[in-house]
Amino acid sequence: MTLTDPDPHVASIIMVAGRGSRMQGYDGNKTLLPLVPGSSVFIGGHPIVMHLMNNLPAGPRALVVNHCKDQVMKVTRGTGAVYCEQPVLNGTGGAILAAGEFVNAQRAAHVIITMGDVPFVQKRTFDRLVVGLKAHELMILGFSPKEKKQYGMLEIEKGQVRKITEWKYWKDYPTARQQALTVCNSGIYAVRRSTLADYLPILASRPQIVQKHVNNRMTDIEEFFFTDLIEFMVQDGKRVGFHVVDDEFETMGIDDVAALIKAQAIYQDRIGSQNPA
Repeated sequence: MTLTDPDPHVASIIMVAGRGSRMQGYDGNKTLLPLVPGSSVFIGGHPIVMHLMNNLPAGPRALVVNHCKDQVMKVTRGTGAVYCEQPVLNGTGGAILAAGEFVNAQRAAHVIITMGDVPFVQKRTFDRLVVGLKAHELMILGFSPKEKKQYGMLEIEKGQVRKITEWKYWKDYPTARQQALTVCNSGIYAVRRSTLADYLPILASRPQIVQKHVNNRMTDIEEFFFTDLIEFMVQDGKRVGFHVVDDEFETMGIDDVAALIKAQAIYQDRIGSQNPA
C-alpha cells in the first residue's frame, strides 16, 4: 500500500455522543453545527459531522450516539452509517466500548477512530495513519502547536509512543522534560481491527474511578479512557507510532462558540470557495 493507493476497506468510528457543555447558548449536538452560518452561527448549512465523514476513507462507519441522538440520526441517515448508543457518557474509552459489536463484525483490517467535532482532517492524513499500520499496531495523529496549552502530550522514545500524558501530570514535570514534549494528542487514531478487538475486553475490565458533580454532589463515576488502552498495548510490547500534521488547523476541535466562529471562517477561506455548501 502507498499513499496514492490507500486501503479502501477501512472502518471508521465517529464519537458524537457528548453534550458539548462549553458551547454556550446551544443545546443541540455540537457536531450538527454549521460550517456555513446562516441566520446565526448556530443555524446554517454543511454540518460539522457531514464534512468530517466526507473525508474519511471508504468503508463502513459507526456513529457513537447519546445526546440528541435522534437529531444526529436524522441528519446522517443517508450516509449508510450504523449507530451505536453509548448509554452512559463514561469517557472516550466508553464510546469505543459501545462500538464493540461493530468492531467485531467488521472484515476491514483497519479502524479509524475520531471525535465528531474535528472536521478538517484531510483524506491524505487519514491515509497516512492507515499506511502507518503496516509497521505499527496503532497510529496516533499528533500536532505541534506554538503553545501546548493543556493538551495531552505524546511521550516518544526512539520513534515510538510510550504513553500519552495529560496536562495535569506533565505540568509538574521539570522544565527540561516539559520542553522535550513537542507532539500533542489530537484524539484521532488508526488501529488494526484485530488488535482493537483483542484489547476492548481488557479496557472494559479496568475502569478508572473519577469524581464528578452529580446533582450538586461529588460522586465517584466509572470512566474508560482510550489512552489507557494505548498504555496497555505499550506494556505488552505493541508498536505504537504517530504522524504529525503539517498544519494544526486540521486537528482543530470545535468546543466553544469562539472555535465555531473560527472554524466557519476557515471553511470559507480554505474550503468553501472551492466546495460551496
